[in-house]
Amino acid sequence: MPYDSHLYQILAPNPALVASQLDPEAFAKHYTAGSVRYYAGKVVFAEIDLDYRHPYFKIDDALAALQPHPDGRPKATKFISTYRVLEHIDLEAIQRLFLSTPEGYTLGLAPAPYDKTHEAGFLRIYANIAPLRMLVMSRLDFPAFGKYITDPDFPKGAPKQFYTQVDLDIEHFLEEFEERPTMHPPIPGLHPSNLRAAIMELRAEPSKLTKGLRLDSAFDTIPYKVIRHGFMFASQEATRFFPMPTLDEIEATHYRFWRAM
Repeated sequence: MPYDSHLYQILAPNPALVASQLDPEAFAKHYTAGSVRYYAGKVVFAEIDLDYRHPYFKIDDALAALQPHPDGRPKATKFISTYRVLEHIDLEAIQRLFLSTPEGYTLGLAPAPYDKTHEAGFLRIYANIAPLRMLVMSRLDFPAFGKYITDPDFPKGAPKQFYTQVDLDIEHFLEEFEERPTMHPPIPGLHPSNLRAAIMELRAEPSKLTKGLRLDSAFDTIPYKVIRHGFMFASQEATRFFPMPTLDEIEATHYRFWRAM
């Protein structure tokens, strides 16, 4: 039987551009539960416009080789590239973003204009997901952070970056830390004392824009429910924002995802 072809950009756990005959839900289950290559964790990927072409990628060759198995099963993946993928993707070609739980439950996000307002001087925590993976505290707002880390003169950046903001009530955290220094880490893998030290350092140095918290973002262990606003693709020229629905909206429309998020 004929199958529709898809182009997927995997963003987590490992960046890649692949062609597939699986729809997004089946593609997520293939990676989390259906592949012989064992993986346990969340998967984040984007569907790319099937008409998108860039000389860096051999997309036509991959699509031509995308044939069902002899027993009729669809071809799950045909890898096109695993290196410098996001750098060579036009942000406008990113049609939808898909979040998958370790159980394979999937939530699709549509792009939308970024219309949030920001409090001046507010400290935020960003998880860089692809191609760089770092956890960073910054006084920059969501779009400004993307502009900062994609600056060609910034030695720790990249031409394009995919990232999200982790929701944390900093004042509540500081109060709880003073009462109980042995508290459970509010962000997995980040010791509370190190988090407090970073907050104090940025507050003491108003000219300092960012402070690294972890060499790895730990995104694979950060629950989806603490994502603030949504997910951002950024370059020097543009951004493409995918807002996260509210928890109530997710519960009403994607109950299984909500239970596992």
